[in-house]
Amino acid sequence: MNIKQYTSLVKVGWRVFRQTPVRLLWKFVWNFCWPNLWNMHDFKKRQKKGRPFFPAFNMISVTETCNLACSGCWVSRGGRKSLTLEQLDGIIVESKRHGSKFFGILGGEPLMYAGLMDVFEKHSDCYFQLFTNGTLLNDETAMRLRKAGNVTPLISLEGLEEESDRRRQKDDVYSRTLRGVRACRRAGLIFGVAASICQSNYDELVNREHIERVAREGAAYLWYYIYRPVGAHPNPEVALTKEQIRGLRLFLVEERMNAPVVLIDVYWDDKGRAMCPGATGMSHHVSPSGALEFCPVIQMATDFLNADASNMTQLYEQSAFLAGMRQKVAAATRGCILMENPQLMTDLLATYDLQETTSRATAMEEYARMRPVPGHDMKDEAIPERSTPYKWLKRNYFFGFGAYG
Repeated sequence: MNIKQYTSLVKVGWRVFRQTPVRLLWKFVWNFCWPNLWNMHDFKKRQKKGRPFFPAFNMISVTETCNLACSGCWVSRGGRKSLTLEQLDGIIVESKRHGSKFFGILGGEPLMYAGLMDVFEKHSDCYFQLFTNGTLLNDETAMRLRKAGNVTPLISLEGLEEESDRRRQKDDVYSRTLRGVRACRRAGLIFGVAASICQSNYDELVNREHIERVAREGAAYLWYYIYRPVGAHPNPEVALTKEQIRGLRLFLVEERMNAPVVLIDVYWDDKGRAMCPGATGMSHHVSPSGALEFCPVIQMATDFLNADASNMTQLYEQSAFLAGMRQKVAAATRGCILMENPQLMTDLLATYDLQETTSRATAMEEYARMRPVPGHDMKDEAIPERSTPYKWLKRNYFFGFGAYG
């Protein structure tokens, strides 16, 4: 047993404990840790016994509106579709009926969605992860999140100064994002920093220096994604190579042993095998148009929420599209079908009577133009987890779904 990995987690926990109000720590345990333990258990039980389907948790994009225009983003630039407050409230109410009290809140930029703070405060028994670019996170907003106590901001930092401006297509984005990070720290929030890794930011962000930089800024966790070349301006030329994906996986496995922050990924199980949250049924996505989507980047649907989302349970239980996609994608790959085989994905989509869910109305044409790029399924070259605590979490808590598919 390598005791150092436990020492590292103790140090991370002690740092977070010292900078976070006790009330927020209690909310994290009571709203997130404990309910999710039972929610994941119930989800696994439903899947095993073939009971009516409802995902373990929902990712919710509340609006297309954004103050940036990032390259490779799947959200429609200038789009104005948004969920109504009644729909957002209904999604949460319906999910709680099934024991699901954790929600990922995305956009666009969700902090541009009017009434979002009121929703957080109303559903004080839930826990929310707020995916934000951080540029609108000022002290006032951070203090209101502290008052709610049930929100962890996940702030996207896509590179250092030059890379952030290039990717975001705005000036001074890096420093504005850091101001949001520091507002969260001053408010004592439990927060994370995220990055979508591509060729142009790989060297800047996939290193120990960046991990330590994020820790110094007060983040509790660092979340690495793999860049997916989607949307109207996909830029496939910056997608990671097979060697870089393997390098990223090896970096995560090694650094998790003693990193000063918790390192998160959503791509691999404890044995290093690829997984897809949509194919497992662990998570589906609600779009700003009220559509139930297989995942955020496949913007087609057959099922739409009504005015108060009271039909959500029925849609999930009866959706031939979502059930079919779970089965067919899982049969085709453990990884990301969008990256590995976009032609097969478009063929699958063509078998359903689908509606596009975006404002730009060009998604199917975009998928047809896509070419395969390396995905995260390393097959026989899988790299297992080395960190015992993280291995346990992947097996039994956040990703604990037996065969992962």
